[in-house]
Amino acid sequence: MKIIHKLTQCCFLRVPPLFFWFRSFHHRMALALCLQVLCSLGGWLSLYISLCRLTKHRSYEWSCRLVTFTHGVLSIGLSAYIGFIDGPWPFTHPGSPNTPLQVHVLCLTLGYFIFDLGWCIYFQSEGALMLAHHTLSILGIIMALVLGESGTEVNAVLFGSEITNPLLQMRWFLRETGHYHSFTGDVVDFLFVALFTGVRIGVGARLLYCEMVSPKPKWFVKVGGVAMYAVSWCFMVSIWRFAWRKSIKKYHAWRSRRSEEWQRKCNGHVKTHSPRLAPDNGLG
Repeated sequence: MKIIHKLTQCCFLRVPPLFFWFRSFHHRMALALCLQVLCSLGGWLSLYISLCRLTKHRSYEWSCRLVTFTHGVLSIGLSAYIGFIDGPWPFTHPGSPNTPLQVHVLCLTLGYFIFDLGWCIYFQSEGALMLAHHTLSILGIIMALVLGESGTEVNAVLFGSEITNPLLQMRWFLRETGHYHSFTGDVVDFLFVALFTGVRIGVGARLLYCEMVSPKPKWFVKVGGVAMYAVSWCFMVSIWRFAWRKSIKKYHAWRSRRSEEWQRKCNGHVKTHSPRLAPDNGLG
């Protein structure tokens, strides 16, 4: 009995330090994640302030969209490397534990989304749909970081969401500089609509299906995936409407040019033959 009592005392003496060690470990991990997000937020904010000072003759939105373009290119490259090279593959391993590289990229992106959401709210530049997209993105990234899993599919969603972002910013810059109504503007619009439809809607549907049928991801992670895909469809409806209106305008402009060219040819034909007919009539 004395031996059992001593063993019990030893166990109780050892459990609290072990418990506090795990507790402090989780606190250190949470603190490290918060520090990464704060560094990311500070970095994007510093870049924005620097661009505002360098481009004083431009608007604040010009500088913000430059930051957005930079984040888009950077996040596309990093998320593509994670998905296609570093792994794991999101279509076969949803709900997998987060890798260190995934955590770094998610913290980098979370800092950007916090910056951009704050900017949009302060300047009131975006509608409810874009604000909902930013809010869902922030909640999804936080959820993956807190759980320590599902970073694979969140990274894939990041790739699909950001792949059209540089084109969207290029379209805005073309409009601001007066070069939108050109062949370059048409190419940018075509690539934007094609990539959004093919990647964000087509490939996104396949990713959502893999997420829903897999038993690994938590149920609220699946709900978040459905919400993000629903927001993508809301964007898609407005994009298709825009593409239809622009196609109709292009078609009418083409018909108008064809009719003008036909009338010009007809008028030129009459003018080239009428001087030859006049002398013949006079001689006759």
